[in-house]
Amino acid sequence: MIGVDVGGTKVAAGLVDGGGEIKSQTRTAMAASGTAAAGLKAVTSAIDSLFAADPKIRNAIRGIGICSPGPLDPKTGVVVNPPNLPCWRNFPLAAEVEAIYRVPVKVDNDANAAALAEVRWGAGRGYRYVFYATIGTGIGTGIVFDGKIYHGRTGAAGEGGHVSIDYRGPRCGCGKLGCIEALASGPAIAKRARAKLAAQSAPRSQMLDLAGGNIEAVTGELVGEAYAAGDLLAKGVLQETVELLSLWLGNIIDLLDPDVIIIGGGAAALLTPFFGDIKNLLPKFCVNSRCHEIPLLQAHYGADSGIAGGAALCSGTPA
Repeated sequence: MIGVDVGGTKVAAGLVDGGGEIKSQTRTAMAASGTAAAGLKAVTSAIDSLFAADPKIRNAIRGIGICSPGPLDPKTGVVVNPPNLPCWRNFPLAAEVEAIYRVPVKVDNDANAAALAEVRWGAGRGYRYVFYATIGTGIGTGIVFDGKIYHGRTGAAGEGGHVSIDYRGPRCGCGKLGCIEALASGPAIAKRARAKLAAQSAPRSQMLDLAGGNIEAVTGELVGEAYAAGDLLAKGVLQETVELLSLWLGNIIDLLDPDVIIIGGGAAALLTPFFGDIKNLLPKFCVNSRCHEIPLLQAHYGADSGIAGGAALCSGTPA
């Protein structure tokens, strides 16, 4: 199978075998602000690069799965109007790619697809009711029940990053107040750290040293580096993030009662040392008295989750 991960600046494509191993991959620039045809060309160029590297695989491909920013319709494969891809408006991406390569093509958003990859081949194998969250620049989520993505009535289900936990909180990019994305994503972690550093009573922190003395240069990654070096201010920032995530996940558990919760994305490694703290806090935020039984696992796929996810869309039933 071929998995394709379309972003605002790049398209990554990979050849994935039946066991979920990415055998080879390539990437090319995405013409996000160009014409619809130029955007499609970026996708086909990435796929063609895989075929050029090994022409024998072309006749062996059984499907192409594409992760695209939404909103989109996973049933029809139409990309509706993604803010980060203005080149595509009501664009029939699946049909266009299928017409070129003559194999089945599936399209879905990256978090849904990544969740499915974890169920097929990763940390979610063997679980029936899976909740997946990718925490990075934003927070995306996917819900997989009995090996199938839960899309809801219109295909728009699973927007867990835009569940609000504070109706008086900061305004999220989606327009709502207090979304978990606005409070616990990578940029939100960095923003909270910068606010603490700017406070007159703030102690000297390694975060500032790592940022070359420039508070505005503090990122989520620098918070993690400072925490690993024993910085108390960085630890406080991450502990606040953990409490916010615990409240959010408590809501998710009471709503879905999943078998497992899987955390991926760029901030997953940053938060993994706190998984035990999150589990300890969950009973405080859950009606479900058995919430402590739910495993909290780091995702198997990291930066390549979009490629693996794309392949999972056309992989059939779980192994």
